Amino acid sequence: VQLQASGGGLVQAGGSLRLSCAASGCSLSNYAIGWFRQAPGKEREGVSLISSSGGSTYYADSVKGRFTISRDNAKNTVYLQMNILKPEDTAVYYCATPAEQRRVPSVWADVDEYHYWGQGTLVTVSS
Repeated sequence: VQLQASGGGLVQAGGSLRLSCAASGCSLSNYAIGWFRQAPGKEREGVSLISSSGGSTYYADSVKGRFTISRDNAKNTVYLQMNILKPEDTAVYYCATPAEQRRVPSVWADVDEYHYWGQGTLVTVSS
């Protein structure tokens, strides 16, 4: 399983970005996909997760109502739509998946539950 995150960039506060997580070597439809972020000097934290079917989604409290996770299994891609961005959203964003197909981690935001990681894409929100 190889994941590649893209779509990051520089945006002003209040703006929007859409991140994409594409997969190669597997069908992404078989995996739950999580988005994480890591700001300078901080630990990596869970942002959102979507189940393999797309029927269940989870969000960190800090992004609820602003971010939306979705998936297009036909395109083998998961998206993170980020609206009303704030300077504190500045971070490198990663997508990740557990090793087991269709598994949703019992603690979805626990980085140790994830086995495959993309390379990260930088999001910078200016004030």
